[in-house]
Amino acid sequence: MSPNNARRYKVDHYTAYRYSEPVMLSHQQLHLAPRQLDYQAIHAHEVVVKPAPTQRRQLTDPFGNPVTEIAIEAAHRSLDIIARSTVSVTERPTIEAAQTPAWETVRDALAYRAAWQPPAALLEATQFLFESPYARVKRILRAYAENCFAPGQPVLSAAVALMAKIHGEFKFDAGATNVTTPVMKFFEQKRGVCQDFTHLMISCLRSTGLAARYVSGYLLTHPAPGKPRRVGADASHAWVALFIPGEGWVDLDPTNNLRPALEHVTVSWGRDFSDVTPLRGVINGGGEQTLEVKVTVEPI
Repeated sequence: MSPNNARRYKVDHYTAYRYSEPVMLSHQQLHLAPRQLDYQAIHAHEVVVKPAPTQRRQLTDPFGNPVTEIAIEAAHRSLDIIARSTVSVTERPTIEAAQTPAWETVRDALAYRAAWQPPAALLEATQFLFESPYARVKRILRAYAENCFAPGQPVLSAAVALMAKIHGEFKFDAGATNVTTPVMKFFEQKRGVCQDFTHLMISCLRSTGLAARYVSGYLLTHPAPGKPRRVGADASHAWVALFIPGEGWVDLDPTNNLRPALEHVTVSWGRDFSDVTPLRGVINGGGEQTLEVKVTVEPI
């Protein structure tokens, strides 16, 4: 891989829970391992857990994402999870937006009909047509996207126009929402984070009859000129993937109004954030808890 068409990154994702009372039992599911893809190679990955788990296993979820499940069966007042990965990202095939099929053609190809026998890729994409816990299918969202989807408009050109519209009309504000904020509240207040931008664009695409999925991962950030890269200053990121028959899934980042390339590291994908939460589980005990998350994406 030449320097012009590849980037290598070291990613550290640190999660720390502190509890006011002892936790007697903890079961957790981790989506922290980057995916092996045609344009992404995983050179190293490890997850360090303190205290050491009593049980630990690796599996694959229904969307093909690698998952680590852990159980801690001894009393503890803290939980530290450090995921370290070394990843190479290469250039993806160029897809000319104007050469993609009309959006109505894609919508109609995904629509159920009697005696329908779709190819496997099309059938797999249909699960991303419907509402999910964080994504809505609503007439008001179809109306919002309507001016981007003119009759006969190539589907990728229309999606890129929608991405630009959302980016231009909504403001990134880390304090405006949290992980439980409904997408319609974000739609009303027009302020939020990458997760909100992504859920809104997915909701608009599904409301238009297109298949869209949620992609979680990391984005390389650039320090201010003359300033060093700060350890732990990065964060998890999220973006959209649109299904186009014949092309597969095409990524779109509405938070930054761009098509992901060499600076996006893909971890997991699903219907929405609820399918790919970095850390999710149940505990017995714990009292009050605090959470600290630090992410560092470092070019090598």
